[in-house]
Amino acid sequence: MLAEGPLRDADERLGPWITGSRIPGGAAELLADLGGVAVAVPFLAAAIAYAGWRGHRAGTYRWWLAPVATAVAMAAVPVLVIPLKELIGRTGPPGMDGTGYYPSGHTATAMVAYGGAALLLLPYLRGTYARRELVIACALLNFGVGLGLVRRGYHWPLDVVASWCLFGMVLYVVALTVARYGRRPAEADPAQPE
Repeated sequence: MLAEGPLRDADERLGPWITGSRIPGGAAELLADLGGVAVAVPFLAAAIAYAGWRGHRAGTYRWWLAPVATAVAMAAVPVLVIPLKELIGRTGPPGMDGTGYYPSGHTATAMVAYGGAALLLLPYLRGTYARRELVIACALLNFGVGLGLVRRGYHWPLDVVASWCLFGMVLYVVALTVARYGRRPAEADPAQPE
């Protein structure tokens, strides 16, 4: 059903509309490249190091939890994406060879790297405005990566949407884990064992 059928029909109608858009090819290529491992993973690694350093320095209870949870989420990208690509075997847009385009690995990498970095940095920003701006920037960046991948003809639109949905859930689990188990010392309950 994912490789063929109504979803494929929707992609074949929407895909050419995006690939034929007025978005400059160079800008689309840059956006698509931001989803690559060579760019996104070092960005996340820097955020992990910063959050770990800040949390440890501040004496945050379980300071290591958020950085480790985010690193595990990034490690989950190939663990989830590669088997799904093999299982579904979806062909790419015109001009792309072979199968294995669904879900988009670049989109998943960007989602976890930039979304995870935002989750790590949010506690260290002061004020609602700065936090809101970070979340908006993260959302726009992830949208831009997906748009760039479709505009350049590397993926169908639903390849990108599938990665957003799947790895949005992964980031939600990371956020819940950190909220549940990574508390400040004043909030920690000494009566409960670790």
